[in-house]
Amino acid sequence: MAVNDTLEGTHHIIEEAREQQDKILIPLHNDFNQELTTLNLGPTHPATHGIFQNILQMDGERIVSGVPTIGYIHRAFEKIAERRPFYQITTLTDRMNYCSSPINNLGWHMTVEKMLGITVPKRAQYMRVIMMELARIADHLICNSILGVDTGAFTGFLYVFQEREKIYEIYEEVCGARLTTNMGRVGGMERDFTPVAIDKLRKWLKEFPAVMKEFESMFNRNRIFMDRVVNVGPISAEKALSYGFTGPNLRAAGVDYDVRVMNPYSSYEDFEFDVPVGTNGDTYDRFMVRNEEIWQSLRIINQALDKLPEGPYHADAPHYYLPPKQEVYKNMEALIYHFKIVMGEIDAPVGEVYHSVEGGNGELGFYLVSDGGRTPYRLHFRRPCFIYYQAYPEMAVGTTLSDAIVILSSMNVIAGELDA
Repeated sequence: MAVNDTLEGTHHIIEEAREQQDKILIPLHNDFNQELTTLNLGPTHPATHGIFQNILQMDGERIVSGVPTIGYIHRAFEKIAERRPFYQITTLTDRMNYCSSPINNLGWHMTVEKMLGITVPKRAQYMRVIMMELARIADHLICNSILGVDTGAFTGFLYVFQEREKIYEIYEEVCGARLTTNMGRVGGMERDFTPVAIDKLRKWLKEFPAVMKEFESMFNRNRIFMDRVVNVGPISAEKALSYGFTGPNLRAAGVDYDVRVMNPYSSYEDFEFDVPVGTNGDTYDRFMVRNEEIWQSLRIINQALDKLPEGPYHADAPHYYLPPKQEVYKNMEALIYHFKIVMGEIDAPVGEVYHSVEGGNGELGFYLVSDGGRTPYRLHFRRPCFIYYQAYPEMAVGTTLSDAIVILSSMNVIAGELDA
């Protein structure tokens, strides 16, 4: 009997879901008695990364309505994090937007530092800025070069991915990893920049601008490219704000909101840079805004590297910052701190904090509630992709199927961040 009751309840839920979907999707016949086609755009389509499903109603090649579906790779990171010590949550954050993982990591560390009241030395703050801006460049290169591929131009992708590889080599020199970097620590950076890392960075800063100019020359005024992206998938500033857009997608719509300017962190107020803003909020504006942000990130990195302060690269916070390994081998106090931090045996203060950074796709926020224990009581990640992907069907309505791919590409929806 209980099993039957459960099945009846399940059938009821399915019927309600179908009714809701029927309300969103228009009838299968329009006013001209033409039959419409229901098309699953994803999750198996190559452009949907294996996890985005959009149920589209098509009138020939034109999209008349759509319903997005997410949840194919949901990993419950927030709940997993609530069972981990603060120190061990870093390995979850860099698996969200894996195209710019240092921003995720360092944003999380700043959130914990805000709760603990830790002040990070200037050198560590500047080092963080350098790595976060490198990550932003890598993220934008992926988005814009893949947009080129989706419009039929493969060459630009090859050009800039060589430069992305060099960024990963700098990551490797700084922390030993490439994709999921985990290069920071609560209280600062894991280690100081080596002379090799600085040399690689300066060499790349010297060589990259020429490649970026060549990339822009292939696309910015290319007639074929412009025909594919101008006035495709536009969104107004009002509509973007109502959906909760942030980052390049919001700035492309004409709103100059940037967390680095509105709520500076990690000494961003020390640097001069501009916030690129579009006008139409279409695919072309999103492409151009990201291109210009790459140039602004280069400005910031050059300033931070030239003005890199002397001093320690981490705070004096032995309860939360892992001591150097050589100290652990010979100093009992360091050994005790090392053990307590790794095993998660240090209680955090009671508190409630929110901290956000300007991620590759917009405002990446961490809402942390502590009850005084050794793990977060509650933790929520504000993933920008999850916020703005809901607008995708509305942006695609009225366009063709090929336009729908280009719009999705220009929004830069990252699977890991969408569905953490």
